[in-house]
Amino acid sequence: MDFALWIVAGLLAAVFALAGLMKLAQPRERLAASGLAWAGDFPAGAVKAIGGLEVAAALGLLLPATTGVLPILTPLAAGGLVLVMLGAAVTHARRGELPAIAVNAVLLVLAAVVAWGRFGPYAF
Repeated sequence: MDFALWIVAGLLAAVFALAGLMKLAQPRERLAASGLAWAGDFPAGAVKAIGGLEVAAALGLLLPATTGVLPILTPLAAGGLVLVMLGAAVTHARRGELPAIAVNAVLLVLAAVVAWGRFGPYAF
C-alpha cells in the first residue's frame, strides 16, 4: 500500500503542478478562452492564488516525504487538495458544468486516500 500511495501522490503532484503552473503563467482571459470558463468569473488575483495553492500542494505531496524534512506536510498537502477540489466542485456545480465535477470528484478521492494513508496506517 505504501508503494500505491507514492504512485497516487506522484500522479496528483504532476496534475496539480501542471494545472497550477498554467494558471500562474497565463492571463485569466486566455484561460477562460481555452476552456476554463470559470476563470472569467473570478478576479485575476484569485485565479493566480488558486494556481499557487495547486503548485504548493504538488510540492508538498512529494518534497517533505522524499527529503524527510517535516513529512507531516505531505498528508496536510493532500488534505488541502481535498479542500481545493471541494471548492472547485461547488464552483462547477453552480455553473452547471457536470463533467468537470466528475474530474474534481476523482481528484478529491485520490487526495483523500493519500491524506488518510499518510495520516494513518502508512505515515512516515
